[in-house]
Amino acid sequence: MYVCICNAIRETDLRDAARRSKGDAEAIYAALGRAPQCRQCLEEAEEIIAEENSASGVALYAAA
Repeated sequence: MYVCICNAIRETDLRDAARRSKGDAEAIYAALGRAPQCRQCLEEAEEIIAEENSASGVALYAAA
């Protein structure tokens, strides 16, 4: 599924980038070499990034 139509960013691309890079949606978009255009996707992107950050936190906690 596409999260950002303007930049053709798929959910899987966003999740992968969120696991590799830290920051908000704009920072993750920058890591993908893109910038928000119409900005309608940012709320959903932030939710996906938060999910990945919390999943990473659980994985790190479980490994410790």
